[in-house]
Amino acid sequence: FVWRPRGVLDQAAINKVLASLEDLEAKLRAPFSRLSDTLTADEVELNFKYIIQVSLHRRLTYAGRPPVKSAILATDATAIHYGQLHAVLTQGSPIKVRVFQDREEAAQWLGVPIELLAAEPSGEKHSK
Repeated sequence: FVWRPRGVLDQAAINKVLASLEDLEAKLRAPFSRLSDTLTADEVELNFKYIIQVSLHRRLTYAGRPPVKSAILATDATAIHYGQLHAVLTQGSPIKVRVFQDREEAAQWLGVPIELLAAEPSGEKHSK
């Protein structure tokens, strides 16, 4: 599952992708890796309270499921900071979160070919 937000990375954008992700998790039932590629987001408008809520929500909704890896690709300091907070808050859950500044390192950690994570030329794309 690859998510590439465009424009402003805010609560509405994350709520939308979470709904899609949770629908896909319910349908597939099999574990799959995920990448949030924030490199094309223009700005980040999030806050600590929201990240804490999302992280706790994900811990609860994914509890008891097989382990998955969730890579966050970010170079913006704010996106990195919130990604690291999400990683800390999901520790001890089946969701293993890591923040990367390099696409190749993220692909290696996820165990997928770099081509699978290659940037899309335009538009928001979702793929598994």
